[in-house]
Amino acid sequence: MRYRPLGETGIDVSVICLGTMTFGEQNTEAQAHAQLDYAFDHGVTFIDTAQMYPTPPRAETQGRTEAFIGSWLKGRRRDEVVLATKITGPGLATVPGHPFRLNEDHIRRGIEGSLKRLGTDHVDLYQVHWPDRPNNRFGAHGFKPVIDPQAVPIEETLRVLSALVAEGKVRHLGISNETPWGMMQYLNAARDLGLERIVSIQNPYSLLNRTFEVGLAEMAFREHVGLLAYSPLAFGVLSGKYLGGARPAGARLTLYERFSRYSAPHVDAIAGQYVALARAHGLDPAQMALAFVNEQAFLVSTIIGATNLEQLASNIASADLTLSPEVMAGIEEIHLRHPNPCP
Repeated sequence: MRYRPLGETGIDVSVICLGTMTFGEQNTEAQAHAQLDYAFDHGVTFIDTAQMYPTPPRAETQGRTEAFIGSWLKGRRRDEVVLATKITGPGLATVPGHPFRLNEDHIRRGIEGSLKRLGTDHVDLYQVHWPDRPNNRFGAHGFKPVIDPQAVPIEETLRVLSALVAEGKVRHLGISNETPWGMMQYLNAARDLGLERIVSIQNPYSLLNRTFEVGLAEMAFREHVGLLAYSPLAFGVLSGKYLGGARPAGARLTLYERFSRYSAPHVDAIAGQYVALARAHGLDPAQMALAFVNEQAFLVSTIIGATNLEQLASNIASADLTLSPEVMAGIEEIHLRHPNPCP
């Protein structure tokens, strides 16, 4: 396993981070613990979760993922793992009849609930899951100039988050599903108001979605706010298992039609080109896709997810794979023909 610095925190994290949004929906508690054990035993020290997990979010299961991680942590020294979770953004009520915004009341409700479920007195990285303001997140195309008068200013959100750091409940702060403008607002607020500086940004990045490279990549690199890449396999599409309209039993896109970001009709042929490239070079398609993400200079860690130990082992092994110049050239050729089909 390789390790990289998490911003300027002095913390090193594994280049592979275990994502956990299947825990409590597609995976039982015992299966979740087996994944956590395997990942930890193979050098993965970084675990990412969220207040709203598992997904798809449901009132009956909300918080179950953190609870599963918390029961696993009881058998571990807390300082052996770097634990990241996220505070839910607006639009998803975590308290019935209590619309969620990124203000002090809800952020404090969020962190206290997460700490209780995780069974710890602090999280190492606390992230804003998505902005309070409208923006083109979760695959939305184009910028829509919508003003939400109820949106909580970034400065107000950062003040509350900074207070949590001062209180010892959170060690460091991160953002997710953000834009270049949003990142700079957080950085400017930290500088101008003496607040905590964000250390990471968790956004989508894969062979099918390299939009992070436009605008955010240079900022992440120069500002030491590195990328935590989510959906690096585009919900498994880059493994090749969905090619030709296949829908394997138990697979995410088979079970949940709502996840359509990577399953548009035009995507199949493009994903097929990456799969063919991998196979032509004797590579596992999923490992090639992950290795490409792992190599990026603006990356801190690649967040992988799995529903079984075979998938997990293959994904973790991508940390040991270095792509040849010929494979990289082939990737760029496909990208130039079909840039960012799934933004």
